[in-house]
Amino acid sequence: MNRRSLTALAFALLALPLLGGSNDESIKAQGKGSYTTRRPESVEAPSARIYKSDRIEGAIPTNQWWSSLAWEPFSSNMFPHPLAMICTEAGLAVSNPGAGIDSASGHIMGGGVSSNGDIVIGLSDVDAFASTLLADYSSWFVTAEFVGKRSRLEASFGHGSPFVYCRQSAGKPRLRFAEKPIVWSVSEAGNTIGLTVRGSHYGLFGATGSHWSGTDGVEFECNNANDYFSIALLPDNEPETLELFAKYAHNHVVDSKVTFASADGHIEASYRFVTKAMQGAATGTIFSMYPHQWKYSDVRLNGMSYRSVRGTMKVAEGEGFTTSIPIQGVLPMLPGQGVADRERMARYLQDELVDIAIEYGDTYWEGKHLGKLATLSGIAEVAGEKKLQEQFIGEIRRRLENWFTATPDETSPLFYYDSNWGSLIGAKPSYGSDSQLNDHHFHYGYFIRAAAEVARLDPAWADDWGPMVELLIRDIASADPSDSLFPATRCFDLYAGHSWASGHAKFADGNNQESSSESMNAWYAMMLWGAATGNKELRDNGMFLYNTERTAIEEYWFDVSGTNFPEDFSNVALGMIWGGKGAFSTWFSGDIDCVHGINWLPFTPASIYMGRHPDYVKKNHDRIVERRPNGNDYNTGWGDLVIMFSALSDPKSAAEYFDSTPNCKVESGNTHAFMYHWIQTLNRLGINDASVTADHPFVNVYLNEGNRTYAVYNFQKVPLTVHFSDNTIVEAAPNGLTVKPKHAANR
Repeated sequence: MNRRSLTALAFALLALPLLGGSNDESIKAQGKGSYTTRRPESVEAPSARIYKSDRIEGAIPTNQWWSSLAWEPFSSNMFPHPLAMICTEAGLAVSNPGAGIDSASGHIMGGGVSSNGDIVIGLSDVDAFASTLLADYSSWFVTAEFVGKRSRLEASFGHGSPFVYCRQSAGKPRLRFAEKPIVWSVSEAGNTIGLTVRGSHYGLFGATGSHWSGTDGVEFECNNANDYFSIALLPDNEPETLELFAKYAHNHVVDSKVTFASADGHIEASYRFVTKAMQGAATGTIFSMYPHQWKYSDVRLNGMSYRSVRGTMKVAEGEGFTTSIPIQGVLPMLPGQGVADRERMARYLQDELVDIAIEYGDTYWEGKHLGKLATLSGIAEVAGEKKLQEQFIGEIRRRLENWFTATPDETSPLFYYDSNWGSLIGAKPSYGSDSQLNDHHFHYGYFIRAAAEVARLDPAWADDWGPMVELLIRDIASADPSDSLFPATRCFDLYAGHSWASGHAKFADGNNQESSSESMNAWYAMMLWGAATGNKELRDNGMFLYNTERTAIEEYWFDVSGTNFPEDFSNVALGMIWGGKGAFSTWFSGDIDCVHGINWLPFTPASIYMGRHPDYVKKNHDRIVERRPNGNDYNTGWGDLVIMFSALSDPKSAAEYFDSTPNCKVESGNTHAFMYHWIQTLNRLGINDASVTADHPFVNVYLNEGNRTYAVYNFQKVPLTVHFSDNTIVEAAPNGLTVKPKHAANR
């Protein structure tokens, strides 16, 4: 399972040349850039203690559903679904969070998790474990090691699995129940039991030759005939179900992994549970799938299911499953047809020069400024304002080169590498991006996108400064399990289908993510950087992350099909996804514009994905206007974002509003220039037509009164032929944007 070598890490750091001949060994050169291994005063170090076993080497994963396991002596609540658990002194407390889901408060709340759980898995000779350690991990599974004076208990669990697989080094397995369970099935040999506790059904599985005792009380022990056993959450209390789960109970999941490829305008992803048969020769396991998975898979389901705060999880058997999701095309800039009035656009662009060279901010606010400049560059290009574009690009270069250069005794702006955890930290940090390793994908996505915009126009700059850009990419989404500096896919949860923002996940509700749209911005940036530099692997990895997270946003933040939110849930979207709940709130404001808008910003050309379901866009917009303190007075709050979102369904009304209020208030990461370009592109060319895919990822298809317009960006130096699923073919000119005029959609 994804281990890294500390020896390789040390070698990689020492092998890097020093910048400019400096004898300061803390400065590590990367192309023309550099970073430091000496922590600046502005950076607060993450915890020095990592709770891991000696088997774990190299960079430590953070920003996962189980991250608290590595940050704390035991853990906070963890929500792999369909189970939930917490590591305690007594052992692993396991609960069924789907047993009680309530949305009366305006949030979607799952069943409670406590140190008592439904069941606490421990050992007969240990009253209190000294700690738990991260013992092993893979893409969506983890192993916790409970440390006693003479005994060890290992428990493995993960996303989609109803099982907890256990190994013990001494003592007997001991299960303590929150209340006296109802035992409804005991196998003839006594090693398999079906029971119900607090309304949830579980199976207990000892090795062949084992026997559970104490079954008339609240504490069971197993005279285990071997060093392994397991428990499982059951969908029901039917004997046939217990028998089915017993078939797979001793096939321990020892690895989990996903592979993907693009074909025919879709991402084909294969999710695999790798099992080891502890007894017998059976293969495979029982697993449950989230809605964003089973809706896009043809795997054979067995009719069983679990409730969760994400919606219904459906059950299947085997070694895994595949999904096929349509690729949403993106562009580095919107077409020039959206520049309806060039003089008006030129004024908007000129206005942005006033504050172009603001003081350097922390990594988040600096990132927002860089993202704004990248968007303005593309607008200036299609508007024919070459000199303005040069000014925007020049400022991006200046700022990035400063950030990408570290010098002795400098405090900021620069990047610092923390070798203890294996993470690149920007200085100045913000929102816990240093001590808690929070939000790196939010912050660095802006930097990567700005760098991609420069690289698109100046490949030589990318050659010089690209090594620093790719360090940022590796920090948030390294695709290499053996990366000597960074963990694989730090911020993205491969099974849950979306990212997590907290580095440590030390919350009662598990990990969380607020701004799904800033996560999408990072994966969009990866696509652009990969395409601009000819790195197909980075481009495709960004494409996989972008499109996978898109499906999760549609299901869990927006519930576009109305199948996942409880029927009595009073809102049409969520502001934050937590492991154990869905919250109609943000970290910073309860204002309705912010709750919705934090999952829209930054508006970029890639924000087109939010318009794949125009009926939902209208429903969302109408609910916001209904509840906004100022209704449809969009010149208040984040009204500019509300009207831009509404343009994905009704661009004509949005254009009329903006024409009547051409200098309306805009959110700090937005500009009048892009607001104008966005609205007029949708108004003149049409809304996003999600029914059409292409064999090239850098496309948009617009639908306007039954007619389609096709836009293709070609990063190559030679012409490119792009095939669309409606049999349209576009011959795209080199190094630029090609727009094919409208064609009737029904031909």
